[in-house]
Amino acid sequence: MSEASNTADVRQLVEAVRAAGELASQKMSETHSAREAALGASRQIIRLSANSIRAAHRNEFADASRLIAEARQMVEELKGVRADHPEVFFGGFVEDSLKEYVEASATLAFTQGSPLPTMQELGIGAAAYMNGLAEAIGELRRFVLDILRRDDVSRCENLLEIMDEVYAVLVTLDFPDAVTRGLRRNTDVMRGVIERTRGDLTVALRQRSLEDQLARLADRLDSDAG
Repeated sequence: MSEASNTADVRQLVEAVRAAGELASQKMSETHSAREAALGASRQIIRLSANSIRAAHRNEFADASRLIAEARQMVEELKGVRADHPEVFFGGFVEDSLKEYVEASATLAFTQGSPLPTMQELGIGAAAYMNGLAEAIGELRRFVLDILRRDDVSRCENLLEIMDEVYAVLVTLDFPDAVTRGLRRNTDVMRGVIERTRGDLTVALRQRSLEDQLARLADRLDSDAG
């Protein structure tokens, strides 16, 4: 090979490297912009979802629904990120925000007594959806404890039944963590949450039964004394 042809080959390689660098810079810039936008949307979804759950705990269901609707708009914006930059969408933080969105949607449905939105209706993948349902169990425990303080035992039993049913579905999803995004660990945690809730409800029911028996005994003693 002549020196001239060797020089030409080197120039072509240099130009190819430079072109690759320019293209990489452009692509990475686009990915960075998409990531920044996705981070902002994800933070908004998490904030709106958390506020919706707080509103639901206060039985302010209209406000909770409005906040869910606002979060839904942010979720729609992320669809473009999934199509154009899947490496950003599946990087972890976006799916975490979608899980919070599902948790808020499920919490509202369970506590308000409205239909549970499906994953298709929410536009959410199976892993994020089921993890969101799992974490809604923790919110239902909070509801049960709040309701126990108001002595509304019948509603507590209904919420515990929902918790049990969610768990019964979760344990059937026996897939690797790479598929479920840590669902098995989440399910194990929620089993403990349910058992503690069942224990609290059982204690409350026994206490209520004892109080009723004591009240009947007091009435009988008053009647005998009279």
